[in-house]
Amino acid sequence: MFQQDFNFPSTCVVSTVSPKIVEISSDISINEGNNVSLTCIATGRPEPTVTWRHISPKAVGFVSEDEYLEIQGITREQSGDYECSASNDVAAPVVRRVKVTVNYPPYISEAKGTGVPVGQTGTLQCEASAVPSAEFQWYKDDKRLVEGKKGVKVENRPFLSKLIFLNVSEHDYGNYTCVASNKLGHTNASITLFELSEPTSSTLLQDLCPHGRPLLAPEHRRSVCFHCAPLPDSSNKPDCQKSKPQL
Repeated sequence: MFQQDFNFPSTCVVSTVSPKIVEISSDISINEGNNVSLTCIATGRPEPTVTWRHISPKAVGFVSEDEYLEIQGITREQSGDYECSASNDVAAPVVRRVKVTVNYPPYISEAKGTGVPVGQTGTLQCEASAVPSAEFQWYKDDKRLVEGKKGVKVENRPFLSKLIFLNVSEHDYGNYTCVASNKLGHTNASITLFELSEPTSSTLLQDLCPHGRPLLAPEHRRSVCFHCAPLPDSSNKPDCQKSKPQL
C-alpha cells in the first residue's frame, strides 16, 4: 500500500489581551511622618507597564514606574489622589485612583487684633489649618467664652472661628486667646480687642477739607469748605472760595 507523508507549515497564533487592574490599594488615612505603601497589580498580554502619578499641581512626572509605590515620611503636601495607570498598547490605558489623606495637628495661619469704638460691633478672627478640621475655643484670661453669653456670638467653620461682640463695652477690651485643636494636638494665639476712638465731627470735616477751614452750614445740614489762598501781600485779605467737601 502506497503511503505518502505530507509536511504542512505550522503557525503560532499569539493572542493579545487588554490591560486590566486586578488589585489596588484602598483609600488610606495616615498621620504625617509615617510611611505609605501602595500596590497596583495589572494583567494583560503583553504584560502591562504600571506607573503611579500624584494628582497635584506641584507634582512633576511619575512618582513610581512600578506596581508598588513607597513614600517615606509622608508630608501634608503629599496628600491627595494617586493615579495608577496600566498600559500595553493593545488598548487605552486602564486608570484607577487611590486617595491618601494625611492628618496633621492644627497651626494658626492668621490671628489679628482689631480696634472698635464703644457701642459698635467688633469681630476677632482666628484661622487654622488642620486635618481633621480643628475645633475652636475662645478664652479671656482663664475663662472660656461660650455661645449664648449676652452680647457675644461665636461662629465656627472648618478652618475659621469668629468671636463677635454685638455691642462693645469697656469691659470687653483686652486680650483673648484662640485655641485650635484636633486629635493630633492643639495650638493657640493671643488676639487683642482694643478701643478705637470715634473721630469727632471737626476731625471728619477736616479730613473732608484738607486745604481749607471747615464750617458747618446748619441751613443745609451739610458741611462746606472755605478754601483760602493767601496773597503775597499780607496786608490784603486772603482770597476765599466756598465749596462742598469731596465725599
